[in-house]
Amino acid sequence: MKNKSIPVLVLLVLAIVISSQSVFVINETDQAIITQFGDYIRTVDEPGLNFKIPFIQVIHKLDKRVLASDAQAAEYLTRDKKRISMDHVTRWKIIDPYVFYRTVRAETQARSRLDDIIFGRLRQEVAKHNFVELIREERETIIKTVTEEAMESANSLGIEVVDVRIKRVDLPGEVQESVFARMEAERNRIASRYRAEGEEKALEIRANADREREIILAEANRKSEVLRGQGDADATAIYAGAFEQDAEFYAFLRSLETYKKVLPEDTTMLLGIESELFKYFQSSSDR
Repeated sequence: MKNKSIPVLVLLVLAIVISSQSVFVINETDQAIITQFGDYIRTVDEPGLNFKIPFIQVIHKLDKRVLASDAQAAEYLTRDKKRISMDHVTRWKIIDPYVFYRTVRAETQARSRLDDIIFGRLRQEVAKHNFVELIREERETIIKTVTEEAMESANSLGIEVVDVRIKRVDLPGEVQESVFARMEAERNRIASRYRAEGEEKALEIRANADREREIILAEANRKSEVLRGQGDADATAIYAGAFEQDAEFYAFLRSLETYKKVLPEDTTMLLGIESELFKYFQSSSDR
């Protein structure tokens, strides 16, 4: 019984191995070419179950989706001899698997070839424009030209370039430092000018304020003199009225005012019984 089952198992294993080498599946995101001893046989670009000759034919699967190539930053020279650092991203897809396999074989080599093409085109286009033009308004024009020329060159590799985008445009590091130093010096110069203008304005404002203060004080003094004169006139009129009504009381009042003006505050004064002021107090108490 055992001797009969061994050939069956061998045949079963051989059938499994042969079928695994004969059948392959292509997903929707893939495409493939079949080669035989290195020669191209056919392309499979539709998803589904497919067959090939086992052990003789080899399948090479390739991505059907849009791929991206993110290049490292490189230095370029503008028309006005300014050095800039620029990096770009390229989106592309394989449109002819056989040409692609024959020319570049794999995605890594394809990215390298694409970067070489786009670096060369960018270098040519950047050299046609000044730095300011590149920064302000010519970037899209350059990208459009580079993309069109890259599409034409990449077709020979079985590749379609979807678009090329510049991620960043900078000055090289050592140039940035010198530019920043010049910018700092320029900002300091502007700040110094603003400070000087501010100080000049402050002096002008202070002078105007002092002049207005002098005018206001002079006017206030004039008004105070007028009021003081009016007060003195009123006081004189009051004193005259008081003198007419009671001359003795007027003299008493004037004496008190004189003492108030002459004597310091908190002064103790001794009056003799013969003094005029004491007489007033005496006469007042007798009343």
